[in-house]
Amino acid sequence: MSLRDDIIARIQAEGPMRLDDYMTTCLLHPTKGYYTTRDPFGTAGDFTTAPEISQMFGELVGLSLAQTWFDQGAPNPFSLAELGPGRGTLMADALRAAARVPGFVEAAQIFLVEASPALRDRQKETLSAHRMTHVDDLDALPKQPLFLIANEFFDALPIRQFVREGTGWRERHVGVKKGQLIFGLGPAQPQPALADRLGDTRDGDLVEASSALAPLVAQIADQIARDGGAALIVDYGDWRTLGDTLQALRAHEKVDPLAGPGEADLTAHVDFEALAQAAKSCDFSRVTPQGVFLERLGLTPRAQALAAGLEGDALNEHIAAHRRLTHPDEMGNLFKVIALYPTGGHPPPGLEP
Repeated sequence: MSLRDDIIARIQAEGPMRLDDYMTTCLLHPTKGYYTTRDPFGTAGDFTTAPEISQMFGELVGLSLAQTWFDQGAPNPFSLAELGPGRGTLMADALRAAARVPGFVEAAQIFLVEASPALRDRQKETLSAHRMTHVDDLDALPKQPLFLIANEFFDALPIRQFVREGTGWRERHVGVKKGQLIFGLGPAQPQPALADRLGDTRDGDLVEASSALAPLVAQIADQIARDGGAALIVDYGDWRTLGDTLQALRAHEKVDPLAGPGEADLTAHVDFEALAQAAKSCDFSRVTPQGVFLERLGLTPRAQALAAGLEGDALNEHIAAHRRLTHPDEMGNLFKVIALYPTGGHPPPGLEP
């Protein structure tokens, strides 16, 4: 019995399913979920993230955090954590580069927050040279300074979608018609959490909200405010989202989000305004395009240094990777970076005002 069959049976028994519930089921079902059953990364998978495009991305992220650690007095020990670490590539590259900062790697206690058994195994291979601990959530982290990385993590948090009707909102659900999964709308109701969106929307506009985002960001911010540290968050989205941004990716192509539950990645644009507002207990940096962030950290000189030892196809691939990470028509503008850091402190390098 497929996951699609399971979902249809549940809807027929219980009624239409909220979109966030549908996304959670598709992505994290214990035996049939997308992330729990496969390695989705790379050319043989469904999508490619910045760390898989070039080692330079993880190197510069690692150096930015290491410099922030040094500027905060080089606390020892501290937690170096990553949310949704993929294959472990970003963390491995970050540690290799950050090893240039004396004492950083030695003081770091590495934690990977990962739900997928398949990806946990891959991360153990990639980071076999380092002692690290897998945890299910941030509650498992010790009470000590936290330096955290989250690259393309928040886009996978389940969302709800609402269509405005007057001063009320109709929530989008997943239903069944003639044996097929379809989208439908519930009745118009007040949504106090969307009161601030009545000023910038009109009837028929669709807005998205993630109920999982604010508690998670608040937990990160609270630990940084209490114990010190910083969080670097990289994702695609904008300051305030508007419209339907839900997408499904399979074999690097966009597909119908309802076509194959558990067989495609489901994501949505991150609302950086909501993210920043949730970080009440600490400061947050200006939202900065990924291309600007990386260039401020010295991506081009690093790319030139690596290019000196390359030729032919390898050199062409390297040049293409640099462009993909930074060019406005590629990932450079679509992806944004924001940092959380202690109130009154300084943002990590690359995110200066």
